[in-house]
Amino acid sequence: MKREEYKTYDGLGLAKLVKKKEVKSIELLEMAVSEIETQNSQLNAVIHRMYEQARVAAEMIPTGQFAGVPILLKDIGQEIKGEPKTLGSRALSKYRSKRDSEYVSRLRKSGFQFLGQTNVPEFGLMAITEPVAYGPAKNPWKLTHTPGGSSGGSAAAVASGMVPIAGANDGGGSIRIPAAYCGLFGLKPTRGRTPVGPQLGRFWQGAAVEHVLTRTVRDSAAVLDELKGVEKGAAFSIPDYDGCYLDILQHPVEKKLRIAYSTKSPIGTEVHPDCVEAVQKTLKYLESEGHIIEEIDAPIDGKKVATSYLSLYFGEVSAMIASLEEILGRKATLNDVEPATWLLGLIGKSMSAQEFVLNMREWDVAAYAMEEFHETYDFYITPATAFPPAKIGDHKLKPLESIALQVTGKLGTAALLKKMGIVEQLVQESLKRVPFTQLANLTGQPAMSLPVHVTKEGLPVGVQFMAGRGKEGLLLQMAGMIEETELWVGMEELLSTATK
Repeated sequence: MKREEYKTYDGLGLAKLVKKKEVKSIELLEMAVSEIETQNSQLNAVIHRMYEQARVAAEMIPTGQFAGVPILLKDIGQEIKGEPKTLGSRALSKYRSKRDSEYVSRLRKSGFQFLGQTNVPEFGLMAITEPVAYGPAKNPWKLTHTPGGSSGGSAAAVASGMVPIAGANDGGGSIRIPAAYCGLFGLKPTRGRTPVGPQLGRFWQGAAVEHVLTRTVRDSAAVLDELKGVEKGAAFSIPDYDGCYLDILQHPVEKKLRIAYSTKSPIGTEVHPDCVEAVQKTLKYLESEGHIIEEIDAPIDGKKVATSYLSLYFGEVSAMIASLEEILGRKATLNDVEPATWLLGLIGKSMSAQEFVLNMREWDVAAYAMEEFHETYDFYITPATAFPPAKIGDHKLKPLESIALQVTGKLGTAALLKKMGIVEQLVQESLKRVPFTQLANLTGQPAMSLPVHVTKEGLPVGVQFMAGRGKEGLLLQMAGMIEETELWVGMEELLSTATK
């Protein structure tokens, strides 16, 4: 198999070749290794290699739906016993996982070959992937731009053809944002659909879920079939889907759907014309199929939702730093983590339990409102992001953050920041490029980003579809239909427009 031929296959396509004995699993492994070694010096997508372990595993006869298919895992949540778990932080460079995560166990049973781990922002906190510990991951479409975050390394690896599928998780858009930035398909499942344990019973209080990034809809559906199912000890679970997500792609949406949409930022910030155009192109197709389209905003207070999300953000970072102290065996300092991480942790430490709980209640308010909303509307469509991918380095600490860090560093508290109104400014500043994705994390709804547009500068832009809880099947059906149209941005566009 030649290099360009390998990159034309999705995961199921490669698995079929192995099953028919047209190619050996070790051949696919070496092809993926070659792609990683050829491209990673430019893309910096892979930060830890597991080639020898994969070669040993490949000597056994592979079984499962994805038998012999190479995959990369994200360096957050997707733990392999004995392998690094750094979370993108230099403070954890020597830490090794004590057991496989349930996510990894289920993928192992499906036949995947694990080749390594992908680059992430420190603790998965940013919508870009530029950790101090490993350096920035780069977008295959344009090397000067970000692939997004926090699953940025995985997105770069899949979009470049290193592997057809890579592990990802999503606590505020970390599957959908990189999918939009790299021209991929990214589905965030319903809360409780995929496993997050056994190290955790809930991931980011239920905001974060596990899945993958793929080039094709069918790969995402098939992996969801492998991952779905009740997990013991999990804080959240939903009735198991007794059908097959892959099979449902064979059946087009039969009824005419009622679809709501908005291109306005829920926090009142700017939305780039290309992101609006991506939605409009999608709506034009849906109207041509006879679906009923209505422009209407989601029935939530966007700024309250954003504030409650950032409350989680601050609290989780503070707790992460406290956990870090247990691993290090000493008190953590500013030298252990990145400045922005330290600032977020201090803000979280200054929050009261009352404040945290009140903000968490906003999740339930929003969830109830959206469930009622979806009794009328099958989908809610928005841009996946408010802007195309930013240039690498554009998200360095701004003067506002620098001042805040100096204040908290001297006083050892973030309480003063609240009085100064800096926290509110941080909320708006941090979410202005990506204000659309967090809602589905707080409500637990499934949502997806579809690659439907490329800017004049050669950068991809995605459109987000949200559906009622448990409706991944409907999302996948629609994605499968759009994948067959001219709207869909594929590998061909990347190869013709990307800057190598």
